[in-house]
Amino acid sequence: MATLRIAAASAHFGRDLEFDLLRIAKLVSDAREAGSALLVLPDAALGGYLADLRHPDPDALPPALDPDDPALKQVAELAAEMVVCVGYREADGDRRYNAAVCVTGDGVLGRHRKVHLPAGEAAAYDPGDRFDAFDTPVGRVGMLIDYDKTFPESARSLALDGAEIIACLSAWPTSITNRAPRMAQDRQSRLFDLYDCARAAENQVVLASSNQTGALGGMRFLGQAKVVGPGGDILARTWSKAGLAIAELDVAAEIASARRVLKHIDERRPSSYRAALP
Repeated sequence: MATLRIAAASAHFGRDLEFDLLRIAKLVSDAREAGSALLVLPDAALGGYLADLRHPDPDALPPALDPDDPALKQVAELAAEMVVCVGYREADGDRRYNAAVCVTGDGVLGRHRKVHLPAGEAAAYDPGDRFDAFDTPVGRVGMLIDYDKTFPESARSLALDGAEIIACLSAWPTSITNRAPRMAQDRQSRLFDLYDCARAAENQVVLASSNQTGALGGMRFLGQAKVVGPGGDILARTWSKAGLAIAELDVAAEIASARRVLKHIDERRPSSYRAALP
């Protein structure tokens, strides 16, 4: 059996890239000390998320980084032998994307641009257009960025591309329109956990879900980082606090066990499903 330790981070990040890199360095160090081979950092860990999702201020957006920005290279250097996923706002000519990159000290392993943009985000980002898994030293991995995981097709696309581990990077806030007095009662808090468990169980894969904590402008983030097994069971979690959710498991063995009797991917009936509408 080849066991793997997976860490999902719950932490606060803002506009100060120097501060963000110091926090990333600490999280990488803590994950390494705990024996983790994979660390999933939150969405917008470099530069912070939007301060107001309903009415984003174009003069107060996160910094836009080129795909080869020195800050991303620094994350790769910090990763060294580990596999690290991190989120940022990406610049591509005149376009801007909510993006994630997966790196080791040897360089980039995979990239993702957030496909599903909630209302308000279109003022700050352009949508991505694909979901691709990629090979890494810890297995085949795919990435989602927060709202992507609301749509079952997103994780299913990665599973069909052979992903064994899905890294969900989030800057997921409490409900903006109907805030509850306690975070545990918040609708978005319940949905965040529900989507994590459902995406893992329906695809019978391992899911590592990171998220931001604290507040930025009018946004209050949930935390609730976790590692979910292929049966939909939560193996480790941070609840609403900052920290690392770390789980150790044999990914291939756990997936094989979950698929021993019912193998969802093979038992699909695509000819019975409605085709996507234009």
